[in-house]
Amino acid sequence: MSQRTVVHLLRHGEVHNPEGVLYGRLPGYHLSDRGRRMADLVAEYLKGHDITTVVSSPLERAQETAAPIAAAHDVAVRLDVRLIEAGNYFEGMTFGVGDGSLRHPGHWPKMVNPFRPSWGEPYEQIAARMLAAVELARGQAAGHEAVLVSHQSPVWIARLKLEGRRLWHDPRKRRCSLASLTSLTFEDDRLLAIDFSEPAASLLPGASKVVGA
Repeated sequence: MSQRTVVHLLRHGEVHNPEGVLYGRLPGYHLSDRGRRMADLVAEYLKGHDITTVVSSPLERAQETAAPIAAAHDVAVRLDVRLIEAGNYFEGMTFGVGDGSLRHPGHWPKMVNPFRPSWGEPYEQIAARMLAAVELARGQAAGHEAVLVSHQSPVWIARLKLEGRRLWHDPRKRRCSLASLTSLTFEDDRLLAIDFSEPAASLLPGASKVVGA
């Protein structure tokens, strides 16, 4: 008999970042009050689902998003470094043309190749680690559902890879808003469907549109 398994890729909720820093993998960035409410809404949305596995990126904002989901289903949160944010040269800087890091010519060489990309971790490397994390969780939750809490870029690149699309893209056009779910449905080893939902849309005006950070 075939088994149907769902692996939900969840982007973390809103982060408290009043300085507008590209925080990347830096420690110490936690969910804002609204981000915590987003996490609670996702937990409520998934309350009736058969969640048996919850896995998180090791960064604080992801663990804080995972916590209410794990509590609702009485499971422990497992950490997987493969779900971490993409590596980025501009980490710790403000990013923009005005008074941000792009005004400095020394940074311009990092922008020359959007196909790799030249400013950070290669897209193929991100895709490989994300799909390995998905495969492990799919096995652990076989016949049930798993939630993997990660970050916008890794979730979107995993989706592009699974859909057979090119990995280089315009980050402004990612369909991966805060606290959104990209849900992968498998029948045994075969991917049947990729669905997208926004349980916390009510907390993010325009959440059905593209959100960049």
